[in-house]
Amino acid sequence: MIRPLALSCAALLGLAQPGLAMERTLTLPAPVQDITATLETPDRAADGPLPAVLLLHGFTGTRDELAIPGTDEGVFSRSARLMAEAGLASLRIDFRGSGDSVGAMSYADTTFEGQVEDAQTALAWLRQEGFAPIYLLGWSQGGLVATGVAGRSEGVGAVALWNAVADPVPTYTGLLGQAMFDAAAAADDPDTPISTGLPWGAEVALKPAFFEGVRSYDPLAEIAAYPGPLLVAQGSQDTLVGPGSADRLLEAHDGPEAKYTDEMDHSFNIFTGTEALDALIARTIAFFAEN
Repeated sequence: MIRPLALSCAALLGLAQPGLAMERTLTLPAPVQDITATLETPDRAADGPLPAVLLLHGFTGTRDELAIPGTDEGVFSRSARLMAEAGLASLRIDFRGSGDSVGAMSYADTTFEGQVEDAQTALAWLRQEGFAPIYLLGWSQGGLVATGVAGRSEGVGAVALWNAVADPVPTYTGLLGQAMFDAAAAADDPDTPISTGLPWGAEVALKPAFFEGVRSYDPLAEIAAYPGPLLVAQGSQDTLVGPGSADRLLEAHDGPEAKYTDEMDHSFNIFTGTEALDALIARTIAFFAEN
């Protein structure tokens, strides 16, 4: 396992001391449906431009991400708070059709390409506001999306992929079932959603375009186009995204890179505590500080 650095995150980022996080909700203009986002900033930062992390949530997720039992935080809201305390700003978004970014678009309209566009919109906003450098962090499907954003965008400072999908077809077939893929392939109307139950008890509806994206989107080719620093984190107990995914992403990438592994499941063991998640957040902050 790659352990977090002993040096405090605040010291790594050149701060006199960590500060409390300040948070505000934003609306980012986008075609068809605007994007709701949360900007979190430290209340005390070093001189010069403020570094920022763009956080990309996973399949059926939202910008705060999965709720952590026994706390009032989600995986991403906790990550954002700890980053702010270390001197990093962050922007976490609800992809169009997810969370509060709903209206003209629903989750059934979700596609990988649409989420890449949303992330690029958020990236452009951070640049416009003067944040630098800008880092990417994606979890699960958000990691898949981050490969495209990194590979297609200029000036991304570093990328962290947490339990990221490297091979979409087997991952989503295992999650959604072959019957759903067959129904999408046979659908006469591209605007009619196809529904199925998920392993955790929820139900999801998706249009055929999502399944077309599963077949056509190649995270390995996307990350191969990104030459900057890459951290790939993978849980050895992850049954949704197999441990080999990290190695495939690293093999496809040509540039500075690091691998982080821990005995954690796809959700970083949050149902039994926050130790694994907090260690991963600390290592990610350290990686960004190193780059």
